[in-house]
Amino acid sequence: MRQTGILMPVSSLPSRTGIGELGPAAYRWIEMMKESGAGIWQILPLNPVGYGNSPYQPYSSYAGDELYISLDVLFQEGLLKEQPEVFREKAVRVDYDAVRAFKLPYFKEAWQSFREQGLDQKEEFRTFARQEWALEYGVFRALKISNGGTCWNEWKEEDKNWTKTRRELTAPEKEEADFQVFLQYMFFCQWMKVKKTANENGIRIMGDVPFYVGVDSVDVWGGKDNFLLDTDGRPIFIAGVPPDYFSETGQRWGNPIYDWDYMKEQGYQFWLDRIGYSGKLFDIVRIDHFRAFDTYWKIPASCPTAVEGDWIEAPGYEVLDLLTEKLPGVELVAEDLGDLRPEVLTLKEHYHLKGMKILVFSIETGGKYACDISEDTENMIIYTGTHDNDTLMEWYGNLSPAARRKVRRFLKKEGCRAGSVKDRLIAYLLHSPAQYAIIPMQDILGLGREGHMNTPGTVGSPNWEWHMPDFDRAGRELAGYRKLIQARKEV
Repeated sequence: MRQTGILMPVSSLPSRTGIGELGPAAYRWIEMMKESGAGIWQILPLNPVGYGNSPYQPYSSYAGDELYISLDVLFQEGLLKEQPEVFREKAVRVDYDAVRAFKLPYFKEAWQSFREQGLDQKEEFRTFARQEWALEYGVFRALKISNGGTCWNEWKEEDKNWTKTRRELTAPEKEEADFQVFLQYMFFCQWMKVKKTANENGIRIMGDVPFYVGVDSVDVWGGKDNFLLDTDGRPIFIAGVPPDYFSETGQRWGNPIYDWDYMKEQGYQFWLDRIGYSGKLFDIVRIDHFRAFDTYWKIPASCPTAVEGDWIEAPGYEVLDLLTEKLPGVELVAEDLGDLRPEVLTLKEHYHLKGMKILVFSIETGGKYACDISEDTENMIIYTGTHDNDTLMEWYGNLSPAARRKVRRFLKKEGCRAGSVKDRLIAYLLHSPAQYAIIPMQDILGLGREGHMNTPGTVGSPNWEWHMPDFDRAGRELAGYRKLIQARKEV
């Protein structure tokens, strides 16, 4: 059965607090997806956003960003005395700093109520708090505050090496660490209820796991030996990609490079733990930048751009052999976009992983105005676009008048005659034999530049800030695609 999915970041859901939450709007979104016939909800990473508010530079591979915790749910559960105030309810951009400042007092109140009610002594919470990742994350966030918010490799030596010494925390540090673990528990409980509801309504959730982790993360601070770092904890080499479609100087991501030799000695436990935990949170795990399992771009940390570097082979078969053996129930899909050497596709196909194809990329790089769906295979995912490229209408609007005419003629030839160009492009996509067809919410809405989510190679605003103010327009647009989506399921 072919399925249709929608790429809708949790951060972009409407809410009363200026950012998407795991509360009423999330459940309404699930209802809307079910009504449309869509069966996959794809999201961006849920981890605590780090540098530039990027979900691909998180503070942890396990933790969830507390911004997504629903204040309404905290109130319903009796952890807040009064209904939270409305804040930036109709915002079209997420102001991360403002939302954090608004929510923090409510979180503090909920933590106090949680303890007063004795809930911190319940076995369910204590079991969650005993997880090693939760303990280390709480301490990491507490020490980050006590060190002025700087990156961990600039902390005091005793704090840099806390995971080895396990020194006793000061009273304020202990209080903050416990508070952070509480927030993670609230996030986990709310998320798992949302996921359960989605699954009960026939919707699977596709999560996103970045290949690399951020340098300023508990992953690196607590597992230094897994990375190529100097004695001060700074990366010797960093990740990125050479000059490509997105940037003439490449993309210098800044993530530390893995020490694959050490990881092999440890039985690649880092990857088993990371993917295994993601498999509990999501029904499908998308591995971003999958090509790095084959070869990765290794940039000297001293280089200001990504132009200089070397392609290095990675032990992809060894890692994926282990993952498929030890985690047989986890469905992995591969983000295999960009200029790839044939070995990347061979690696993907060896494990029968679904790869990805982008309508816009096929048009531009193939020298034609729509991808030839007769060449598509069932074991793949086809998108109108991703969070990293222009929206469908932004792309179309940037074409020359002659090129736009060719697009329209092509669609007419292929039988896509009714509706706007946007509707016809989406209809063409939904006729693909690919098992999964996924459409970003911005494309369903027909947004242009205002819906652009991220521009690779740039940092900070307006990246990652797109926010849908309400569901009104989304409901109308989704209703218009219901028949096409239902017909796709019946093929």
